[in-house]
Amino acid sequence: MVNDVFAPATLGPVKLRNRTVKAATFEGRAPNGQVTDGLIDYHLAVTRGGVGLTTVAYLAIAPEGRTHAEQIVVGEDTLAGLTRLAEAVHETGAAVAGQVGHAGPVANGRSNGVRALSASRMPSPLSMQMVGSASEQDLTRITKAYVATARTLVRAGFDVLELHMAHSYLISSFLAPGLNRRKDRWGGSTENRARLGRQVARAVRDEIGSDAAITAKVSLSDGFKGGVTTDAGLEFAHLLEADGTLDALQMSGGSSLMNPMYLFRGGAPVKEFAASMPLPVRLGMKTPMGKGFMKEYDFEEAYFLDKALRFREGLSLPLMLLGGINRRDTMENAMALGFDFVAMGRALLREPDLVNKLQGSTQEAGICIHCNRCMPTIYSGTRCPVIAETA
Repeated sequence: MVNDVFAPATLGPVKLRNRTVKAATFEGRAPNGQVTDGLIDYHLAVTRGGVGLTTVAYLAIAPEGRTHAEQIVVGEDTLAGLTRLAEAVHETGAAVAGQVGHAGPVANGRSNGVRALSASRMPSPLSMQMVGSASEQDLTRITKAYVATARTLVRAGFDVLELHMAHSYLISSFLAPGLNRRKDRWGGSTENRARLGRQVARAVRDEIGSDAAITAKVSLSDGFKGGVTTDAGLEFAHLLEADGTLDALQMSGGSSLMNPMYLFRGGAPVKEFAASMPLPVRLGMKTPMGKGFMKEYDFEEAYFLDKALRFREGLSLPLMLLGGINRRDTMENAMALGFDFVAMGRALLREPDLVNKLQGSTQEAGICIHCNRCMPTIYSGTRCPVIAETA
């Protein structure tokens, strides 16, 4: 085990210049569902800033799998733009990952113009519509769509495919007993609820072999009653490891549908978030249930570390530590504790060149203040409002 976070690393068949990862955070730069110069520049900022692997979020496998209409659905009509993005990243010496997924109940069916799907039927707080229960035919189609998406991204030159299995997206909705009330082979026991995630990972691996690395984003804890618990998340991770389909796991937490602040920690920008949403959602956020949607959790450095250590102790798979990583000593400690990579989001949005600064010892920590006012900007081009205020 190499303890230097800035040393070269191997992720499956991919060689990385260091062990830092730009985590997938939706960029808000694909207004017509196509790669734009702005999206490419967003990723070039962090790769020129020293990151070893940048992750493009969020790449949907199907139209109903978008969280909303302004997202990329991977296919022949988006291949050229994705290829241009991958080539641009490679020219900086970094590698590129695509976060691949189906948003499930997190999808806004009204925006997409296609009914959202989940493990079980439920009302959507986003579209004020009913989310449908995925049928056997839907799950067969969706698995095939994951395979087709994986092949297209490999053709585009992507180095890593990150399968999204957290945050109450489709696969995660099957894992969460509170969202999965099915009585068929997709519900009930942990093994049944894990079936879709394992099936997708197996199908993607069988399709691409060693043409790219395959990772999965999994939950340490969803942070709501009826969500994926730490015990269940670890049990799911054990099943994935035993299947031998993945090259690494990235551990996350929270639910985009039920408790988003469990992931972000720090300030809860309720006013700004409400202002960015359609009128029905704005009104809903004024209700007691809506006000509880954005709970506030105190920020602390590496806030998922304790739960992540349980995964590290129980698994042999390479692991990516995520959650409030801003300091060089935190990154070094993660390596010493046996983690293989560190993933950062907000810290790099505030300072795209943070990795170069930390590696060059010009500073010890990032300057992000964890106000989370960047969260609502995903609908208008993800950015740090503090940068403009302090320029």
